[in-house]
Amino acid sequence: MPVDESRRVAIARAYVDALVSHDPSVVSLHPDCTRVEFGVRTGRNGPHITRSLARGPQFRLIHAVSGFTATVDQHTVTTRYFVHVQPRALGLAAEVRESFLIDDDGRITAITARFGRPRRV
Repeated sequence: MPVDESRRVAIARAYVDALVSHDPSVVSLHPDCTRVEFGVRTGRNGPHITRSLARGPQFRLIHAVSGFTATVDQHTVTTRYFVHVQPRALGLAAEVRESFLIDDDGRITAITARFGRPRRV
């Protein structure tokens, strides 16, 4: 049975939430999932991405996410949100645009990310 649009958004949102919680246990990644940032592969497979979410220093700076929106076009969920980064006192956030390709089993098979420079908000 194919995964409906609301479930696809929830799957993408679980990944975004894990950026803050650093708990990837509810993120549904295909074992062969890849992640690409600005054309550079930053996640080589599902287990690597899971470890990065849990312990990666690049994600440890994130303390909150806001303004999450998502659109669905068949298997692709395109998200837009702001990540708020440490130190909190500076009030810095960066816009993130991330696309998730989600298979019919409800697993993320590819992630493509683009983000802006942190700015005071």
